[in-house]
Amino acid sequence: MTIQEAIVARHSVRKYTDQAIEPEKIAALQGCIDACNEEGRLHIQLVTQEPKAFAAGLWKYGSFSGVKNYLVMAATKDKGAEERIGYYGEKIVLLAQTLGLNSCWVGLTYKIIPGTFTLAEGETVHCVVALGYGQNQGVQHALKPMEKFYETPAGQPAPQWFLDGMMAALLAPTAINQQKFKFILHEDGGVEAQTLFSMAGYTTIDLGIVKYHFETAAGTANFHWK
Repeated sequence: MTIQEAIVARHSVRKYTDQAIEPEKIAALQGCIDACNEEGRLHIQLVTQEPKAFAAGLWKYGSFSGVKNYLVMAATKDKGAEERIGYYGEKIVLLAQTLGLNSCWVGLTYKIIPGTFTLAEGETVHCVVALGYGQNQGVQHALKPMEKFYETPAGQPAPQWFLDGMMAALLAPTAINQQKFKFILHEDGGVEAQTLFSMAGYTTIDLGIVKYHFETAAGTANFHWK
């Protein structure tokens, strides 16, 4: 499975089996995590075989069960870190999908378990990502009209690479499926990605996620970020 195929195949999964993640897959994930941490100036950590963070009955919202593996999305507290968390976190999530694993971004419905990860001074946990073998493959959220999410110069038709990127962006996970983002194509071929107001928050992390989707499908040779 390619990363672009993973974008289409991946859906949020909240119920997991007891099947452990194989050592070779953990190694592949860790290699990606290490690279993302270095490039993105992050402190993402993989926790395995730890069931307490999503203990049954702990949360009413989300209906998680069987979660024993998760990514702790740790970084500094600046706003730029949130976008990097989304961008590089989704890179790891899509790799997991190519390895046959399921996942779900989680903003609130988890518990911090002391001793399972470390934080440096000035760092915080922005969110976590549940990982593992799902009881199912999840379902696709309803797609809204693409035209609501982008602008082109003077209403000109969008090039195919841009439309490909937009379709991938619409398939990206966002908090409570809020999709509070907009892409603007400029005359010089630059692309600007903006967040929109949301009462739920998490829009900056969401923006990083959708930017990774857009970039993967649009192709970095076709545009530059503004």
